[in-house]
Amino acid sequence: MSEPLTNPGEGFHPHLHDAPGQAAAPLRTRLHHISADALDGETAQTGGMRRFAAVSGRTVGSEKLWMGQTHVAPATASSDHHHGESETAIYVVSGHPEFVFLDGSGDAPEEVRLRTSPGDYVFVPPFVPHREENPDPAEEAVVVIARSTQEAVVVNLPGLYALPAEDA
Repeated sequence: MSEPLTNPGEGFHPHLHDAPGQAAAPLRTRLHHISADALDGETAQTGGMRRFAAVSGRTVGSEKLWMGQTHVAPATASSDHHHGESETAIYVVSGHPEFVFLDGSGDAPEEVRLRTSPGDYVFVPPFVPHREENPDPAEEAVVVIARSTQEAVVVNLPGLYALPAEDA
């Protein structure tokens, strides 16, 4: 009952192959299959980690979404950064990455460290400075990331700072 797997780039309509003399279907009229070995490393980067785009404006013509993977080597911390106007959702695939930010809601900014495990999710609001750390001395941490912008917005910072607490 199951259909054979598509090849990356074929999209939903197998009859829409790029044939000589036949125009390719527009990017936004078909589904896209991006295989694990076809991720694009030419995306915004932060020191201490490596990002790979799967779904982006550049790769599939998305207009409001970026999705990909981030790998953090063992015993490594990323640079401090934020993602501009992007909302970011993170799913932990492997390892135990830690996400660090400063909470400015008290009298003095306090470092908060979210310790995660495979299967966990993390939400990073727009403009919140943070960093990822992988304290494991042997195992790489891998996460899947989805962003509310078509490309990976990354603003690298010289340090963490706490956002001012919003008035209630």
